[in-house]
Amino acid sequence: MSNGFYNANVISMVRVIQLLLPRMKQLGWGRIIQIASGLATQPNASLPDYQATKAATLNLTVSLAKDLFQTGITVNTVSPGLIATEGAKNIFHQIALHKGWGKEWPEIEKHAMEEYWPNPTGRLGRPEEIANMIAYLASPLADYINGANIRVDGGGVAAIN
Repeated sequence: MSNGFYNANVISMVRVIQLLLPRMKQLGWGRIIQIASGLATQPNASLPDYQATKAATLNLTVSLAKDLFQTGITVNTVSPGLIATEGAKNIFHQIALHKGWGKEWPEIEKHAMEEYWPNPTGRLGRPEEIANMIAYLASPLADYINGANIRVDGGGVAAIN
């Protein structure tokens, strides 16, 4: 297993939380929002060390939410599915060349979704959909959401949670 994934995905979050938590406690309000992945609850055969760090994120979320009992601070995780970022699009354009999926994004996305992230929406996620969920969780409107793993994955994770 690679320490790089653990340092980047777990230790770095713990350090940032430790840095910001005293002020949040002083204010009696705060939002800790972590990013995991659908792979945290539905791992596949590739990159088990990466997927284990995302599962650790979910554990950290629940543990912190319980530890911060009645402080006014909530702790939640957003778990995206496959998101059509520029980086992902570039990768899928390369795969499309190799597999003969075509050159236009709608056709490439159709194949990418079918092969890599089948889901009931029939498409990949958009970055703004993740941003919208984070904005909601950061707002006072989400006061009663705590210790949760919010999946923004188009229904691609076959799990009830």
